[in-house]
Amino acid sequence: MLTNLFADYPHAVDQAERETFEDLLRRPSLRIERIISTGQSSPPGFWYCQPHGEWVVVLKGSASLLFENEPTARVLHPGDFVDIPAHCRHRVEWTDSGTPTVWLAVHYGASGEDVVG
Repeated sequence: MLTNLFADYPHAVDQAERETFEDLLRRPSLRIERIISTGQSSPPGFWYCQPHGEWVVVLKGSASLLFENEPTARVLHPGDFVDIPAHCRHRVEWTDSGTPTVWLAVHYGASGEDVVG
């Protein structure tokens, strides 16, 4: 059981092979996950558009998020957070390739709505 957000990085992260997503807590209408990125970004032309809200904070590293309705990307550093409403088109422009970027993401839905990933 994971008890420290900065410990127990999966092997794939150590090798910078892929981004990892780990559920920390799941409840009806709530999911909290740790995301670890090592230089990944959204594929060209791809936009996330989720049916639920997502509050995300960068704990370590850095990243850039672009929202379809904003002219410039938001650069996030440790402690920076953003609340992404349901159905808000957004993408990850880049994540730090020199150090793992650790995110904490809180996915939430309407009362009683199950939040899946």
